[in-house]
Amino acid sequence: MTSVLTVAPPAQPVPVPRTVEWVAAELRTLLRTGALELPVPGHGGLAHRWAALAAHGRRDLALARLAEGHTDAVAILAEAGRKPEPGALYGVWAAKSGGTGAVLDRGRLSGTVRFCSGLTTLDRALVAAGDRLVEVDLGAPGVVRHPEAWQALGMDASDSGDVVFDSVSVASDAVIGPPGWYVERPGFVFGGTGVAAVWLGGAAGVLDVVRDVLRERADEHQLADFGALHTAVASADALLTATAAVLEDAPDPVLLNDTCRASVEHAAREVLHHAPRITGPAPMCRNRGFSQRLADLQVFVRQHHGDRDLAALGRRVLEVTP
Repeated sequence: MTSVLTVAPPAQPVPVPRTVEWVAAELRTLLRTGALELPVPGHGGLAHRWAALAAHGRRDLALARLAEGHTDAVAILAEAGRKPEPGALYGVWAAKSGGTGAVLDRGRLSGTVRFCSGLTTLDRALVAAGDRLVEVDLGAPGVVRHPEAWQALGMDASDSGDVVFDSVSVASDAVIGPPGWYVERPGFVFGGTGVAAVWLGGAAGVLDVVRDVLRERADEHQLADFGALHTAVASADALLTATAAVLEDAPDPVLLNDTCRASVEHAAREVLHHAPRITGPAPMCRNRGFSQRLADLQVFVRQHHGDRDLAALGRRVLEVTP
């Protein structure tokens, strides 16, 4: 069985400093060359899909965030029996943070959605509005972008921020599925594990840099930390690889998805803890690409909600095991 981390990222280097403009141009190139055409979940091919997503994450997490969002949107449309607009870049904007969120009322979309990646890059987005999902042309009147809302150094080139929908007109055929369909469909679980594959790629990208540092010189303490870091990443990789073969036919895919996400989150925390101990301050202060990788991973992996998600996982294990 092929490991999720088997696929190597493209050899083209990521510019330092990385910019929103570079990410946007690179994303367009991936779309044009077919690199974003991945197997649709539910029909086999999860291992290939997750390996491709992990490879993007291993190269650059900001780029991978937008690539994953586009491929997720295309998969959602396919699950609904629809096709994306030719040549369009898509995203999925569904956050309901701090009481915000979009609502659909009599064909009008209103409200604020946070953590929208690809603000100025994407052409269209699938937006969660209450219990409905709608496809929005981001060039439509009333779509107001607020990139200044994103203050983090991590994922700074992901073109993220808040979007205010000011009574945006939504045609009836732009509403996707019945009420509740977005979160109740089988693909919702598959998409969650796909995000974990991107996190895993990001963790492996940090590991790549640490490995290069240690090839120059390493003492026993550094090697011990490196061994712990390798073990965490390899364990998460093994779990995702095994899960890819069974998730689509599993009796409880939610349990497997949540376990995979928890495993990768744990591996990422190990990477964020051990990598600076191994390298010391020099690469963190003199290698901007390395510092960016650490900052990106720290922000992106917080899509996992830590103890809250672990508590939900523990509760589900008690419910489904004899």
